[in-house]
Amino acid sequence: MSTSRRRRSAAPAAIPAAVLLAAALLAGCAGTGGSGGGEPELGPAEVNPATATLSLPMDAYTDTEAERIRMGQVQQALVSRCMARYGFTYEGVRSAEAPGAGAEDRHEYLFGLADPAYAAAHGYDKSAGEGSPAKPAAPPLSDSAYVVMNGEQPGAQGGKAPDANTEEEAALVDSGLTAAGQKVPAGGCGREGYRKLYAPTKDSVDLLFTFGLASEAHDRSRQDSRVVDALKKWSSCMDKSGYAGIESPYDVVEKLGLQDALGGPKAVTAAKADVACKREVNLVGIWGAVEKAYQERLVEEHAETLALYKKQREARFRLAASLA
Repeated sequence: MSTSRRRRSAAPAAIPAAVLLAAALLAGCAGTGGSGGGEPELGPAEVNPATATLSLPMDAYTDTEAERIRMGQVQQALVSRCMARYGFTYEGVRSAEAPGAGAEDRHEYLFGLADPAYAAAHGYDKSAGEGSPAKPAAPPLSDSAYVVMNGEQPGAQGGKAPDANTEEEAALVDSGLTAAGQKVPAGGCGREGYRKLYAPTKDSVDLLFTFGLASEAHDRSRQDSRVVDALKKWSSCMDKSGYAGIESPYDVVEKLGLQDALGGPKAVTAAKADVACKREVNLVGIWGAVEKAYQERLVEEHAETLALYKKQREARFRLAASLA
């Protein structure tokens, strides 16, 4: 097992027999199994599953929307506590986001637009019905508060001030700055808040490590012969629907020039064809099965680092609970 890759960045539900498809479609082109090279063998793929029902191995290591927002609040609280040590009241930037009221769909756009009802109502407009709340501005800082927040003087050349990757390292780094008779932490309170939450010790796994693994699995899946074949069939279907020359679902908006009217009539018509073609060739079912297989391989290869990451993530949740 490899533990060298620490980059910053659940078992699936039972599949009803009535919706099983992949055994016949995929068995003929299954690659070699194991954690080495070659294409992994696949389990059964569902027929046109809703993206909300997709369960991938990396989900066990990925924050939900509500957890992500909560961690942002905790980080702000840690920054505020740090600033208070130097006599500054700092409430932080209040997030314009709020956890979704409905069930979360982590993989809603993993394979492009896939919901026929949404396509018919909103086309490619991902923000339809949600509004676009303006991000609140950061509270203004005095020059002295700026020093404590950022660990450098106003107007200093960014990235030149002493900093540290972890809190353990920060204890050995002199920022060269003082405030209220105390040393300012390396990188200021902004960096300290991050480190206390995400990098307290030298063995802290990079926050983006799991994101990197999920991205790698997705990149591999896009090159897999079974996905390549399904994409060719989807592209052919789109061609027959009047949309020639589109090779990937990720290219539809740009290829058709829909950027300025994502929810307009032209976009809705294209989106309906896009989703219909995905369903005709079972793109989401096949690609989801392939993606799962590559994630399983990477989870096995990096089991030790992922176990450490999971423990550290649970520690973050405990810290969040203590600050509630």
